[in-house]
Amino acid sequence: MLSRRLAAVAAALLLFGCSAPPAGDIRPTVATAPVSHDPDDPAIWVNSADPARSLILGTNKVAAPNGSLVVYGLDGKIRQAIAPLDRPNNVDVEYSMMMPSGPIDIAVVTERYKNRLRVYRVSPEGLADISSGGGLPVFEGQQGDAAAPMGIALYRRNRDATIFAIVSRKTGPRDGYLWQYELFDDGAGRIKAAKVREFGAFSGVEIESIAVDDVLGYVYYSDTANGLHKYHADPDHPDAGRELAHFARDGYSADREGIAIYARANGSGYILSTDQVAGNSRYHVFRREGKAGDPHDHSELLKIVSGGADSTDGIDATSASLGPQFPNGLLVVMNSREKNFLLFRWEDVAGLGPVKLALR
Repeated sequence: MLSRRLAAVAAALLLFGCSAPPAGDIRPTVATAPVSHDPDDPAIWVNSADPARSLILGTNKVAAPNGSLVVYGLDGKIRQAIAPLDRPNNVDVEYSMMMPSGPIDIAVVTERYKNRLRVYRVSPEGLADISSGGGLPVFEGQQGDAAAPMGIALYRRNRDATIFAIVSRKTGPRDGYLWQYELFDDGAGRIKAAKVREFGAFSGVEIESIAVDDVLGYVYYSDTANGLHKYHADPDHPDAGRELAHFARDGYSADREGIAIYARANGSGYILSTDQVAGNSRYHVFRREGKAGDPHDHSELLKIVSGGADSTDGIDATSASLGPQFPNGLLVVMNSREKNFLLFRWEDVAGLGPVKLALR
């Protein structure tokens, strides 16, 4: 009996010594109320004046009239539902967009069946549509799925506070899959967009999820069957067209989907990537800052976390303290089975297993 146990232990050590770290299981602190049809992507809005009143935004990805953007409190209860939207796919949040009336926070949603973006002002009272002309056209001149927006990430450039939207689509070319747009006031207090570049290598399956690290100035996106790609987020950077990293290429059991960044104040932190496993999706964790001497080497897989969510698409994370329930931030993930979103305390993500992650 003992020899069989020793053999099993040796086999396990051999397995984990030559492959990815073992996954661990955590329990959500909050499960939100369900959406009506099909959840896809969450985004966190941090209320700087009252962090415990921060919001979770989530898409209900179906055709109009049932498509909607759902707004939750940190208790998981629905605060607002914005409809009809025509298959809203992904959503992202950005802060302090300069407008004639002063800085505002915004959320931007891809409305896939209308080939456009919808822009909302975010405040503690809820969301209000400020899209110029009822919506911002994207991928103009493209046809079919090549014109259908899916993923989105917003980027606020440090040097001048300009805000950009980086958008992916259902299909696209091997290079130039993503299009980037500058967002600006249309002169009437609403937001419009102008394309500034096309970029991004593509393996041939699909690109949906995008995340931007505002502070360090990088954009990451999930090449579904081929890893994560990294570029400069600033379209005016001298190396804007050069791929900086291509990682997370091995060790996934299903599609690479959502990306989130847990950004610490000292420039360190973590990049989290969804492995879309049915029944219990997994989240691979990499160093935000890369390796010593090479900020673009994200090859080391620190740990894998799972939390019982089914077929996770989008995820988001923040290191901001959101009150006593989430003092070191949180991870929020889409959960297909219950048609909702799960909120995990960062302490639980960080403390699981032999590799402990840092807190904020």
